[in-house]
Amino acid sequence: MSLLLSLVASSALSFAPTCSGSQPTIAEVAQNDGRFQTLLAAVEAAGLTETLQNSDEYTVFAPTDAAFAKLPKGTVETLLKPENKEALKAVLLYHVVPGNMAAKNVVSSKNLMTANGQRLDIRMGDMGPKVDDARIILTDIKGSNGTIHVIDSVVLPSQSTIPEIASKQGTFQTLLAAAKAANLVDALSAKGPITVFAPTDEAFAKLPAGTVESLLKPENKDKLAAILTYHVIPGRVYSDAAINAGSAKTLQGNNASIRKSGNNVFVNDSRVMAADIEASNGVIHVIDTVMIPQMKTASAQAK
Repeated sequence: MSLLLSLVASSALSFAPTCSGSQPTIAEVAQNDGRFQTLLAAVEAAGLTETLQNSDEYTVFAPTDAAFAKLPKGTVETLLKPENKEALKAVLLYHVVPGNMAAKNVVSSKNLMTANGQRLDIRMGDMGPKVDDARIILTDIKGSNGTIHVIDSVVLPSQSTIPEIASKQGTFQTLLAAAKAANLVDALSAKGPITVFAPTDEAFAKLPAGTVESLLKPENKDKLAAILTYHVIPGRVYSDAAINAGSAKTLQGNNASIRKSGNNVFVNDSRVMAADIEASNGVIHVIDTVMIPQMKTASAQAK
C-alpha cells in the first residue's frame, strides 16, 4: 500500500498541467478528475506518462479507482513492482486505442485494436455498451490529444502463451507432442506475435493409421517441423483480416488459402472450428484437419 501511495503522489507531479490556459491532455484531464489516481500511478510505474502527454491521439478506456479496487487483493501492488513493469505496461496499453474515437464510433464497432496489439471486444450488455466484460459508465471526456471513456472494471489481456492455452484446452495434446518433438515449443512461446491454425487431437486422428507415430520419430523431425510451421503465419492475424487477405504465407514458406463459404471459414480444406482465441504472443484459430504442405523432393532441391 505504501508503494501505491508514493506512486500516486509522484504521478500528481508528473501530470501537472504544462501550460495554463491550454486544453489539458487526456492525462491531465484524468488527474484533474480525481477518480483515476490508481490508473495514473500505474501509468507512472509503467513509464507511459509521456505517451499520454504527447500530441498523438488516443482513446482511453479508463478504469476508476473503484474498478482497480475490484481486482483480487494484492493485484495492484504486485503489478506496480518494478520487476512487473512489462506486464503492467501490457495491461495498461490494452486500455488504449490509437486514434480519437467518440462513443458513437466505439459502440458501432465490433472490436477495436489496442496499443498492446490485442483486440477489445465491443458489445451491448443489459446495462449498456461493454468493452470485454467492463461496462462503459461515462463517455466522451475530451482532452487535447484524445478521448476518455470511463469503465467500471479493469480489462485484462491474455497473459498465456499459445502453448499454455493449448495445454489448458486439453484438446491439443497431439499438437503439443509434435511441437516438442520438432523442437518448436520455444518458438511457439516466444514474443512473436504469430498466428497458429491449430489442429485438434481429432484432426490428427483423421490422418492415416501410423502417420502421427511415424512423424514423431527423430529421423522425421524436419518433415514434422515443415508440417507444423505450415500451420503458422507471422503476425497477429484475426479471422476477418485473414478472410479479406484470401491467403497467407506460412512460416514453412508455402501459401495457405483462406476463404469463407456460407457460415464456415476454411484454411485450404480445413474448417475453422473456433477463431480469434487470444494469446499473449498471438492468435489461435482451431481447425478440424491437419494441413500437409507440398514437400520439395530431393531432386527438386538439387536443381
